[in-house]
Amino acid sequence: MDRSRLLILGASGHGRVVADIASCLNRYEQIAFLDDDEGKTSAMGHPVLGTIAMVDRYLEDFDLFVAVGNNLVRQRIQLGLKSRQARLATLVHPSAVLGSEVSLGEGTAVMAGAVINCGSIVGRGCIINTSASLDHDNVLEDFVHISPGAHLAGTVHVGECTWIGIGACVINNLRLAGGCRIGAGAVVVSDIVEKGTYVGVPARRRRS
Repeated sequence: MDRSRLLILGASGHGRVVADIASCLNRYEQIAFLDDDEGKTSAMGHPVLGTIAMVDRYLEDFDLFVAVGNNLVRQRIQLGLKSRQARLATLVHPSAVLGSEVSLGEGTAVMAGAVINCGSIVGRGCIINTSASLDHDNVLEDFVHISPGAHLAGTVHVGECTWIGIGACVINNLRLAGGCRIGAGAVVVSDIVEKGTYVGVPARRRRS
């Protein structure tokens, strides 16, 4: 069975960044996409083979990667693939820095310039985006997105499906509830125990 082919679900911006990482790794003889925009025939010079609904026909021949930025949608698709015994890739850009005893869950992407320091655990289907950093002993539950330039100090625990916006900072020894959205440039200085959207310096829950 040929496992040197990668099929990326999603051919928009995030998917193209993922394809760029895969190309840098020189691991795959073929890279292709599925995307629900039926007008797309190629991206980054790689073919779009059809829509995401067609994925089952490729399960035997490709490693798969879900390149969808929305945490909940990515979770739904990836868990569905896992239930069908799909082989899910984990991709780390060559310029990323991973410390000792770092664990990455399947389906996670670590982008260019990211730093994950020693003892950190990153769950399934996470995105550690461009130049983001996790200091020592962080724990990210599944399907978390750390946006470009966001920084987490040591011993931060982030709940499932939380999104941390571009340039946000989280001080050390905090816990963030699952399903939260931390706004761009926010500074989190205390535990977040309630799901919601948090913005500002210091970050406070935005009332709807």
